[in-house]
Amino acid sequence: MGLLPVEASAQSVEIDRLFGIHIWLVSALFSLIMVVLLYSLIVFRRKKGETGDGAYITGNTTLEVLWTAIPLLAVIVLAYIGGKSLGIIRLIDPSALQVKVISGQWFWRYQYPDYGVTTTNLYLPVGRQVKLEMTSNDVLHSFWVPEFRVKQDLVPGRTTELRITPTLIGDYKVRCAELCGASHAYMEGLVKVVSQGDFDKWISDQQSAAPMDPVLRGQQLSQQLGCINCHSVDGSEKTGPTWLQLYQSEVELSDGSSVVADDNYLKTSIVNSNLQVLKGYPANVMPNFADLLDQTEVESLVAYIKTLK
Repeated sequence: MGLLPVEASAQSVEIDRLFGIHIWLVSALFSLIMVVLLYSLIVFRRKKGETGDGAYITGNTTLEVLWTAIPLLAVIVLAYIGGKSLGIIRLIDPSALQVKVISGQWFWRYQYPDYGVTTTNLYLPVGRQVKLEMTSNDVLHSFWVPEFRVKQDLVPGRTTELRITPTLIGDYKVRCAELCGASHAYMEGLVKVVSQGDFDKWISDQQSAAPMDPVLRGQQLSQQLGCINCHSVDGSEKTGPTWLQLYQSEVELSDGSSVVADDNYLKTSIVNSNLQVLKGYPANVMPNFADLLDQTEVESLVAYIKTLK
């Protein structure tokens, strides 16, 4: 229609068609109402010299039947078209690429179980259906790529599903479309649609990638997982305690006791943030990363925090 983002999936074509039908019907209805309104304003206006009340109209059975039957018919037709479109959008392809999507405040994480690859950017091959199995690590989130025209909520403790067939190679942006906390507006991520050959090469590169320096890996994870949205690295105040000079410092907990922020404390706080909450900071804010990060990733984050002196 020219007003919407580019169509970049097979689903977007069907949705735009349905959207166009709605726009034309609503436009026609609005035009009809305006014509009748203007006609009534002109024809039934109080003319010069008239001082009495207008004629009382008791009703018109024909009109009443028409303005009930026509909208009912329109709703039935739209329901049929919508149901048919929904079936096309959710059509199952047995050869679909499987991708697990995990969301949290405020990040996206993708796992390719058939290839043993985990990443924070979503890579998709063009022309192949993708089955996204999605869940949330903390609160409600919503996966939305405007160019794909489809959106799906991610619910803690449940697995929801979304099917997409990308049709246009390019870079797109996934956004969270569900208000999910202080940094909701910044919960964005990259979606790259590439050729099948480039996708296969990317998978191969991910599988054969050499181990990264733990400190550098930890710094990347802190950005990808949204850690730095709540924890500063320069001493400034945020939702959570700063990481600057945190390692090996003595910190006071909410119960009045004190502990040393050593390796064990940091690892425990990453996977179970509510176990030892620092005084002055709220509990139940930081996501639970126990099921999201493996031991190597936790150690990488700790290695990065240790460098912030």
